[in-house]
Amino acid sequence: MKWELEKEIKLPTAALGLSTLPHSESLLVSCFDGSILRVDPRESTWETLGHHQSYASGVVSVLDGSMAVSAGYDGVLQWHHLGSGKTVAVEKIHDFWSWQLKASPNGRLVASVTGQYLCGGERYEPAQEKEPSIKVFDAQTQSMVAQFSHLPPVLSVAFSPDSRFLAAANMMGDVRVWDLKEQRLECSWNTPDFTSWGIIKSHHYIGGIFDVCFSPGGEHLLVCGMGPMRDPMAGNGKQTWQRFDWRGETPEKVGEIKDGDRGRGLMETLSWHPDGKVFAMAGRMAQGSWNVALFDAQEGSLIQGMDNKTRITRSAFSPEGTQLFLTGSKSQGEPKEGKWSEFGRLMIYQPVPSDEKTPPSEASEGS
Repeated sequence: MKWELEKEIKLPTAALGLSTLPHSESLLVSCFDGSILRVDPRESTWETLGHHQSYASGVVSVLDGSMAVSAGYDGVLQWHHLGSGKTVAVEKIHDFWSWQLKASPNGRLVASVTGQYLCGGERYEPAQEKEPSIKVFDAQTQSMVAQFSHLPPVLSVAFSPDSRFLAAANMMGDVRVWDLKEQRLECSWNTPDFTSWGIIKSHHYIGGIFDVCFSPGGEHLLVCGMGPMRDPMAGNGKQTWQRFDWRGETPEKVGEIKDGDRGRGLMETLSWHPDGKVFAMAGRMAQGSWNVALFDAQEGSLIQGMDNKTRITRSAFSPEGTQLFLTGSKSQGEPKEGKWSEFGRLMIYQPVPSDEKTPPSEASEGS
């Protein structure tokens, strides 16, 4: 079974966040211009639910799809009632921006991570945080129920399938897992394979773990990004994922992308297929043959790689596993007749038998 592009929808600006909605074919998308969209992929149309004062970095659905929550580089959390289409609450939660926003599988919690890379010493190691790097909110009351410390910048966050544990990872490859019920640090470890020290042009750290994702059973944690580079500005580190068993006394790496399966480029998003047999990783390609790939969950081997010539920022499978949704952006290009092109993208893939190919349908202009 292969996955083919079914539909590509143009959006006004780069799409940074993505969420499916229970009991609905609509999708939530957060964008470069600060807008929060509810997209109808059947009609290739959308409506605007709200707007941040800077990049809208993430959006999630909570409370069985009755509410959307968004976060942005303005450090603000917004709550949008999907029945009325109105923004019902706005709260400043970070002094710096929100790097990533995730919702718990039970739809009752949301977590946002933040942190600015400031020089903390002669070796340009990151300075300690000035505010808690991880904040967790109750979706019903909109009140903060937990906050945790980490070394900034913290780039990624994820809830366990049972919604009890929370993982977060940073630029330096530090991973921490907390028990939300007991409000305590469960375990922590470091992987050095995602962080670079710039030898050429820029003498500072760069990279990090851009997404984390628990396995469907909760026993393993996947992390992704790209391997070290000599030139931090090149963006050509090796496409990388690693898999850890975090439940033992010492967290242990139990899997990693095979060298022959990867090219180069930053990987920004991970998602598991609902059947637990396959996971997807996507981002941008600097060198190689794919920027979106499907992997066998048991063996870790590459099943299929695809190059859609897009920077992919978020991914999600449909609840029934019949579609793979990707959001991202194309090159913006130059304005034509005073108008900028629509460079945001929502891409929809579906599985087809390997001897069949379905041409992508025409994207509608949207509204």
